[in-house]
Amino acid sequence: MKSINYRSAFLYALILTSMAGYGTAIAGERMELAAGGGQATGEYVDDAMITTKVKAAIVNTPKLSVFSIDVETRDGVVQLSGSVDSEEDITTATEVAQRVEGVKSVKNNLQLKNPVSK
Repeated sequence: MKSINYRSAFLYALILTSMAGYGTAIAGERMELAAGGGQATGEYVDDAMITTKVKAAIVNTPKLSVFSIDVETRDGVVQLSGSVDSEEDITTATEVAQRVEGVKSVKNNLQLKNPVSK
């Protein structure tokens, strides 16, 4: 029996789920554009792909957990939110996101799980 690499399995599931959601998202974006607002379909797909790539990069960074970091992208600007263990994790998450192709900038709204009172 083969052992399962859970990190790789999660990454593949994440990518497949993102790809499956494109069709529904694109249809919704077309309806919104017809009503006169929102991003163009191509922009939405680009943003969704950037989000997927950033999440994959986080999964491949041992110190970070994709379960505690939310990623959203709009017009190439990535927003990170959620809770992490240290200031170093906040910095690492920003650096990981900035290295992803297509990312214009990163807004980091990550919080410390247990902030130290001064």
